[in-house]
Amino acid sequence: MVEDSNILDLRGLNCPLPVMKTRKHLKRMAKGEQLVVKATDPMSAIDIPHMCQQDGHVLIENKMVGDVRQFKIEC
Repeated sequence: MVEDSNILDLRGLNCPLPVMKTRKHLKRMAKGEQLVVKATDPMSAIDIPHMCQQDGHVLIENKMVGDVRQFKIEC
């Protein structure tokens, strides 16, 4: 289960802000914690999975919920 403090609503923000804010939030989290990111920027579909791969995070989920892309990332 993801705590409310680990839900990052980035709807309306454009590249590069979703990746920058996601990376900053993940740095404050403990290993094994999960973060849910909600974004509307089409580039986030490419950028956030790439950031996870670069930084060693596990991308658990990458799906569309209506017009919002939702990611679940394990730190």
